[in-house]
Amino acid sequence: MRLRKRLRRLVPGVLAIVVAAALFFGANSAVSVSGAEQTAARYKFHELPITLPPGYNNQHMNTIRKVNRAYQKVRSWISAVGASVAINDITGHGRADGMCIVDTRTNKVIVTYTPTAPAGDRFTPFTLDAAPLPYDDTMAPTGCAAGDFTGDGRMGFLVTYWGRTPILFLPKSTATTPAASSYLPQELVPSQSTDGKYHGPRWNTDAVYISDLDGSGHPSVIVGNYFPDSDVLDPKGLKNVTMTNSLSSGNNAGGDHVLRWTSAVSGPRPAAHYVQEEGAIPFQISTGWTLAISGADLTGDGLPEAYIANDFGHGHLLYNRSTPGHIKFTEAKGQRTGTTPKSFVLGNGSFKGMGVDFADLNSNGNFDFYVSNINVAWGLEESNLLFMNKAASDADMQKKLSKGVAPFTQEAQQYGLAWTGWCWDVKTGDFLNRGEQDVIQTDGFIKGKVNRWNWLQEAATENDDLLINPAMWPNFQPGDDISGHEALAFYAKNSSGKYVNISKKIGLAVPTPTRAVATGDTTGTGTLDFAVARQWGPPAFYTNQAPDRGNALELKLYRPSTDLAHAGKGLEAIGSPAYDATVKITTPQGTQISQLDGGGGHVGFRSFDVHFGLGTYSGPVSAHIQWRDADGGLHQQTLQLNPGVHTFMLTGTAQEVSSR
Repeated sequence: MRLRKRLRRLVPGVLAIVVAAALFFGANSAVSVSGAEQTAARYKFHELPITLPPGYNNQHMNTIRKVNRAYQKVRSWISAVGASVAINDITGHGRADGMCIVDTRTNKVIVTYTPTAPAGDRFTPFTLDAAPLPYDDTMAPTGCAAGDFTGDGRMGFLVTYWGRTPILFLPKSTATTPAASSYLPQELVPSQSTDGKYHGPRWNTDAVYISDLDGSGHPSVIVGNYFPDSDVLDPKGLKNVTMTNSLSSGNNAGGDHVLRWTSAVSGPRPAAHYVQEEGAIPFQISTGWTLAISGADLTGDGLPEAYIANDFGHGHLLYNRSTPGHIKFTEAKGQRTGTTPKSFVLGNGSFKGMGVDFADLNSNGNFDFYVSNINVAWGLEESNLLFMNKAASDADMQKKLSKGVAPFTQEAQQYGLAWTGWCWDVKTGDFLNRGEQDVIQTDGFIKGKVNRWNWLQEAATENDDLLINPAMWPNFQPGDDISGHEALAFYAKNSSGKYVNISKKIGLAVPTPTRAVATGDTTGTGTLDFAVARQWGPPAFYTNQAPDRGNALELKLYRPSTDLAHAGKGLEAIGSPAYDATVKITTPQGTQISQLDGGGGHVGFRSFDVHFGLGTYSGPVSAHIQWRDADGGLHQQTLQLNPGVHTFMLTGTAQEVSSR
């Protein structure tokens, strides 16, 4: 009798264990995708050492940030972002074999070359120095995007920070090789200082999107800030800091600013002038905790739409209604059906938007986009969001967006992309040149030895009225771990067309949190390589050594330089990148679309090459190119091209030219 009673008392516990085990194996079966071994066998990457400035590794390497006193108990959380990487053509030689890296270990912005660069493109690596602009140890760089902001064909850099507004590093016409002295620092947001100290806004930026937003033929910028303007990194600063006012609809952040290009000059003292476009984004959707921004021309009118990915709540798809000299966006939202979870509706998501990239994910000639979120098994198991384009045509898309309707459906689970971990930047690219996009996703949060997920889950149930006070958050100190051993994800399609994460099988699963990824054809051969920025770890570069790559069509698209007298000399390329030019190709295998991406995502920036994989097809390709000239005129032309790398000068027509 006693044994029977004891067994009866054990039944609820045993039942709980059985249910938990069933949920565990059910969850794992839901995220597992077959065919990983066969899929991975086609890929091969080799890590190559990155050359850093002389003596760089001999200095002290930080592992945590100094923060405002009010943030002291959550300083590991505050220290969890900032690593950045970009790949682009820095020398002007026509090959994307230069890099700009933000290393959180030193708070330095490094300019170097890719390990694949030929001798003629190599230079002594250096760090960018903000002097004589005011800069101090209460500031830290968070991103570095390459770009031609003067239109003279010379590649400069836009560097973002916590603690101040961004700085443009503009290349001088007299420079003959990349070096610290080759660039002139200039405020993106005009600011005056008579005492050598910074008196401008205390922006805390975690994302930028560089694009010809108004159709003027010049690159404007959307700056996405995280914390409100405050002394986040000043241990002696005012306790004017805050946390989010909601974990699902936070709207008390630094938010988004639009800066419109107005004019520029090149020369020994180059300058680019921007003005803030007040009201470009409706105020009620401009105050989120922004971690990523990207965009693409969804309607075919030559103006890019943009998506803002916000932490702690709603992301926003912005329909572009701009005209030259005036930038204006309105929001478009998805429509909910009886079977659609609320957070899967575009614009209503309560998840933690942390990365975004636009690409043609199903190779049908339309832009889709993929949003990174937190989706840790047995943690905050939300979902990445894959928004698939359901518009019947460009005209149909424009009609719907103009009415505030976004014709996209969320299909991450169907494609195998729903669950990765604690995700950040994401970049797509065809690494096998087979006509299918692969997906690289950075991953991991705080690396330590003591798992603190229980504390975070407890905080996730906290009353929103308490969240804004940093003192009400759990301790996140050095040694604490939250998803700190999650590794970079590399998704490729298996034989059934579903994505599978093959990172471990191809040697990319280093258990260090990663933040940003940049892709580019660094060898000029139509093959994509990539680089990764790690949080509190050294950056990494991976060269593509896949044994059986297909054919490729790659386009380098330029507009004439404003400094024609020096075209192709010093740091000047043969022209200026044709921001936002779109290319749609057609072969017997189908249609694909891509664009010259001026820079977007979560502080990882791909090169300006427009790249298509063709698989085994080696015949002529029909390429429809649409672009704006330097005066904003919209042009389009259809060309018949053979596979390979082609360089075009875009004026009123597209003329193939020799690269430098």
